[in-house]
Amino acid sequence: MLPSSYQKHFPVMLPEVLEAIKPQDNKVYVDATFGNGGYTEALLKAANCKVIALDRDPNVISRAQEIKSIYQDRFEFRAGQFGNFAELVSENIDGAVFDIGVSSMQLDNAERGFSFSKDAALDMRMSCEGTSAADLVNSLDEKDLADIIYKYGEEKKSRQIAHQIVLHRQNTPITTTKQLADIIYSVIRKNPKSIDPATRTFQALRIAVNNELGELENGLIGATNRLNSNGRLVVVTFHSLEDRIVKSFFKENSGPNVHISKYAKNIPEPDENVIFSCVSKALTASDQELEINKRSRSAKLRWGQKK
Repeated sequence: MLPSSYQKHFPVMLPEVLEAIKPQDNKVYVDATFGNGGYTEALLKAANCKVIALDRDPNVISRAQEIKSIYQDRFEFRAGQFGNFAELVSENIDGAVFDIGVSSMQLDNAERGFSFSKDAALDMRMSCEGTSAADLVNSLDEKDLADIIYKYGEEKKSRQIAHQIVLHRQNTPITTTKQLADIIYSVIRKNPKSIDPATRTFQALRIAVNNELGELENGLIGATNRLNSNGRLVVVTFHSLEDRIVKSFFKENSGPNVHISKYAKNIPEPDENVIFSCVSKALTASDQELEINKRSRSAKLRWGQKK
């Protein structure tokens, strides 16, 4: 049964995450994407363990303080992006969980500029500092802009969208989510039976602004290096680019899937460089969760256990 306390900002695939990470007493776990603290609180309730939480978003600090007041020494918040996992977490750990992408809190806050469904400043910065989405759309040349939209959004009409963005900004800077969405709609008409045409371009800009794929790669390496033997790395992704990185990472570090003939004279020894003794296939959300949590529809969970 899904906990009622998680209905509003329900952490995606929570039962599956807990089953994958298997929290135990006196162990140390890292919630690499703290957000609203859903995974963190669930881990702290599931076992008498310690949780170290990471997040680059300064807006989560008050929530971290709230959890700290309840769990005291069992909880520690460290400000920073999970791509710097190795620097933020110097101790060995028994498990780590990543929920990749934009959080529900960020999407629901119109002022953050992540959502095209709410008119706001075109921002998208998870850390609230650095280059914004508005900076990108108003400064990049047409080719670079088209490349970002195609690479990170897998948008087939990336060149037409980039061309219209460049034409528009010659007269008026693009500073709001509505401006950008309307430009996209001028290239791709809305269809109630399909996803919103702005979805892929907004995703692409968000990934570029926050270097999400690079952060993911670095975070996976950093967390794996800190895992104790039998420790588990659990990752929830929301689109194919993220899942591809996670799938490849586990595959590359769990050894080749070698089929050995029964007639072979020399059977190869197990690869000493293998890091994960076992890895899961992609898991998806339950039908029950899908009914109450739309964000779960595209979620995939993969986990690996260190040798």
